[in-house]
Amino acid sequence: MRVLPQTRPVLLPLLAWVLGLALLIQNTAAIGERVYLLEVDGPITPVMADYVARGIDEAARNGAEAVVIRLDTPGGLSSAMDDIVQDILQSPVPVIVYVAPEGARAASAGVFITYAAHIAAMAPATNIGSASPVLIGQDGQPTETDDTMQRKVVNDAVAKIRSLAERHGRNADWAEQAVREAVNITAEQAAALGVVDLVAPSLDALLDAVDGRTITTSAGAVTLRTRDAEVVTVGMTTLERFFQMLSDPNIAYILLSLGMLGLFFELANPGSILPGVLGGILLLLGLYALGTLDVNWTGVLLMGFAFLLFLIDLYVPTHGVLTLGGIISFALGSLLLLQSPANPAFQLSRAVIIAVTGTVAALFLILVYLVARSHARRPATGKEALIGARAIVRRALEPEGMVFVEGELWRARSLSGPIPAGQTVRVVGLEGLVLLVELLTEETAAEPQRATAPSSRRWRPLATLFRRT
Repeated sequence: MRVLPQTRPVLLPLLAWVLGLALLIQNTAAIGERVYLLEVDGPITPVMADYVARGIDEAARNGAEAVVIRLDTPGGLSSAMDDIVQDILQSPVPVIVYVAPEGARAASAGVFITYAAHIAAMAPATNIGSASPVLIGQDGQPTETDDTMQRKVVNDAVAKIRSLAERHGRNADWAEQAVREAVNITAEQAAALGVVDLVAPSLDALLDAVDGRTITTSAGAVTLRTRDAEVVTVGMTTLERFFQMLSDPNIAYILLSLGMLGLFFELANPGSILPGVLGGILLLLGLYALGTLDVNWTGVLLMGFAFLLFLIDLYVPTHGVLTLGGIISFALGSLLLLQSPANPAFQLSRAVIIAVTGTVAALFLILVYLVARSHARRPATGKEALIGARAIVRRALEPEGMVFVEGELWRARSLSGPIPAGQTVRVVGLEGLVLLVELLTEETAAEPQRATAPSSRRWRPLATLFRRT
C-alpha cells in the first residue's frame, strides 16, 4: 500500500514515541533486575557499618531487587554491629546475608547480622556461632568482679538475638545457646536446625534458589526476581579502605608509636618542624584507630609515660636509669593496649610488639650512649679546648713567650724552665689569656693527643640534640 505524503508528519512522531516507550520499559526492567553485592570481609568496625549503610541506600535508590551481603567476619564492635542490624531491619530492599566463600565464618557480631537478614544463607564448609559477649577490665582481661553487669550484658544480647530470630522465624533456642555457651556449628547443621534458610554453593545458585520468594521489608511485601539478575558489586571507596586499614590493631599500634616518637624528637630538638608535624599526624591517626577498637587506655598512658621518661633522660644525668624505666613502661603498655579476648581479631600480634619494642629500646639505648659519650669528650670549642693541644714555640719562653697553636699565636708561660724557639710543647692549663705549657718529652709525646676538630664534627648532627645535656 502506498503511504500518502500528508500522513508522514503524523507517522514519524508516533513511531518515535513507540520506540522511546519500548526503550524506557527495557531500561526499567533491566534496572529492576539488579542485585547489589556488598563484601563484608574482616572485623565489624564503624567504617564497615558506614559501608553497609551506603550500599543499602544506593540499592534502594536504584530500585534493586535485593542486597546480598557476603559475610566473613570474626566479630567486632557491638556498636557497629547494632548499626548494621538497624540498617538491615529498616531497609526497603530485601537483604540477603550470605556467609561465603568456603572457609568463611560468621562469629560473634556476625551471628547477629546473619539473624537480622531477611534471608540467611551459608556456603558449604563455613561455620557460624560463638556470640558470647565478654566484659573487658582495665587489665585487658575478662572481668569477673561484677557478675551483675556481666549478666546484664548477656541477657541484653540474648533478648536482642531472640527478637531477631522470632522476627524471621529462625531457631531462637540455638541463638540463645550461641550467646550463653558460645556454641558453633557448620553450614549443614545450621540449615538442619533452622538457623539459616539454605545452603548455596555459589552466588548464582543462591539467587536461583531465592527467586520467587515473598519477603516482608520495611516497605511491605516484596517478591524477589533474582534469577539471571545482574550482580552489581558495591566496593568500598578509597577513603573507606584507608580507614578500615587503620582499624587493624597492629597498624594502629605502629601509628601510635611513630607519632609519639616524632613528638619526642620535636621536643628534644625544638625547631625541627618535620618530626613534630609528621608525629602529630600519625598520633592523631593512631588515636582515631584506637577509637574503633576495644582499647585499654592504661596501655596508652604507659606508652606515653615511657616517652616522657626518654625525654627527661636527655636532660637529667641518670646514666640511663630513666631510659630503662621507659623501655619497661613501653613494653607493659604494649602488652595491655589491645589484648581483647572478646574480639580475637582485635588482638595485637606479639611479633609486632616484640619488633616495635625492640626497635624503640635499641634507638634510645643508642641515644643514651651518645649522650654519655658527649659528656666524656673534651670540649671542642673555647679556651678549655686548648688543654692538651700541642704547640710550637715561636718566641723563646723565658719563662714567657709566644706559641703557635690551632692556627693562632698565644702568650704562654713555661712550667719546665726556659724553652727555645722551635720546640714542641703541650698546653696543660690556662691563666687568664696566658697558656701554661710544658716541654714535650718522649714520655709525654707517647700519650694520645686530644680529639681534633674533625672528629668532633663527626657528631655535629647530634650536637643540637645534646646541647643542653
